[in-house]
Amino acid sequence: MALAAAQTRSVLFIKRKYLHALRKTCLWFSTNDTILADQRKPPPKTHLRKSQNKTTLTDLSWEERLSDVVTPLWRLSYDEQLELKLKHQERIMSQLSGYLSGELQSQSSLPVRTKLSFPVLPVLPSPVRDGYRNKSTFSVNRGVDGNPKTVGFYVGTGKKGNIVCVNGDHLLNMPEKHTRVARCYQDFIRLSSLEPCLLFHTGGHWREVTVRTNEEGHTMAIVYFHPQTLTPEEVVVHKAELLDYFTRGPGSVCQLHSLFFQESAMTRCTHEQSPYQLLHGQPHIYEEQLGFKFRISADAFFQVNQAAAEVLYSTVRQLCIPNPEEGGERTQFGGTLLDVCCGTGAIGIITSPRVDRIIGIELIEQAVEDARHNAALNNVLNCEFIPGKAEVALPGVMSQLSSAGGGPVAAVVNPARAGLHYRVVRALRNQPNIRRLVYVSCKPDGDAMRNFRELCCAPDPMKKLTGEAFSPTLAVPVDMFPHTPHCELVLLFER
Repeated sequence: MALAAAQTRSVLFIKRKYLHALRKTCLWFSTNDTILADQRKPPPKTHLRKSQNKTTLTDLSWEERLSDVVTPLWRLSYDEQLELKLKHQERIMSQLSGYLSGELQSQSSLPVRTKLSFPVLPVLPSPVRDGYRNKSTFSVNRGVDGNPKTVGFYVGTGKKGNIVCVNGDHLLNMPEKHTRVARCYQDFIRLSSLEPCLLFHTGGHWREVTVRTNEEGHTMAIVYFHPQTLTPEEVVVHKAELLDYFTRGPGSVCQLHSLFFQESAMTRCTHEQSPYQLLHGQPHIYEEQLGFKFRISADAFFQVNQAAAEVLYSTVRQLCIPNPEEGGERTQFGGTLLDVCCGTGAIGIITSPRVDRIIGIELIEQAVEDARHNAALNNVLNCEFIPGKAEVALPGVMSQLSSAGGGPVAAVVNPARAGLHYRVVRALRNQPNIRRLVYVSCKPDGDAMRNFRELCCAPDPMKKLTGEAFSPTLAVPVDMFPHTPHCELVLLFER
């Protein structure tokens, strides 16, 4: 009975507060902006679009094989892609409904299609479908011709020992500015006397290159380099060659706004572990989202599809803090928005006019610096950003909110694929002032499902989950990644 009542409340909730606003969002971004997107998208690559008939791997060109790896849905029309993604999200949410109703006992249970206990809206489309990525990382390895100084993307796996690096010029999601930098970087390392670093233990130096761009046309390139046994003086010589190539040599065609260099013996490391060295240009590029301006550093997280990010952030904002005019109510929400895994502060800053206070928590210190800068840049005075692990910082923040008694609290979480730490879930669950929680997930069928269950299960003193349970009331998929199976899911929980 409780589940049926929750379902009834969910439907009424959508009709009264959200459905109208989200439909306006969907119509706005899928009509006006799509027309503009069609005008500026690259010419269709008809020479790669074959029929859906089954073919063997040897029948495919290397370009087609790479397209099948990076953009697996490239042969489908966009409407077919959205239909496929919606069915996938409905299956995942059906699984969650099964857990909550007791039909599924564990995540390892055999899949059972359970009737949805809350609505899943149609996938909100991306306004831009081709060339939409604003960040791309190109690897270095042996190409189709065996040249180890090939820059592109991998076909095959290291485990099978069959990796081939293929240029990504033809990929539908790749902008021309990115592939131009990749081609120039390939030309540069082929001219260099240093070998590429394919495996750390086998030597070599030149590694991948990351390219970031914005809507203004600015381009940032970050070159990764393994010093091996080179002296600092020797590294300086090769940095100078790289700089000369991209500023005065053939690479100047890329018109780089920023050129960074990071030397490291680790696969991945932060700016604090090994600083990004600015060789040329400006230390940041800037992007606009829903009327707000954001600074992007070399390693800061920012959604890879700028136009679709506006759809995502508009949806998240409306679910976190309903617009009084759009929701049909005249009361101001006020209170506090807690933004966990806040990145460069986009969600909090965009939502700031609707609340009294924003508290953001972020692991990467450089991203926190960017978030603080972004708040000042936009003259937003009600935002506070805290660096550190969410599982460490959040319990203290929750304790302060409880003692302060500052009114209602809404929360938004946007974690990585690994989901939230159990202590974060516990702190959110056990804070009675949080009545609405929005979870943004790029992989809801992964570890995030564990988070969903912990937020919604009956109180469990053994797990220290003593607070009132949340209930999922609405799911909104947003297509951030056309031509791939992935999308972001925005899931609203209430209690």
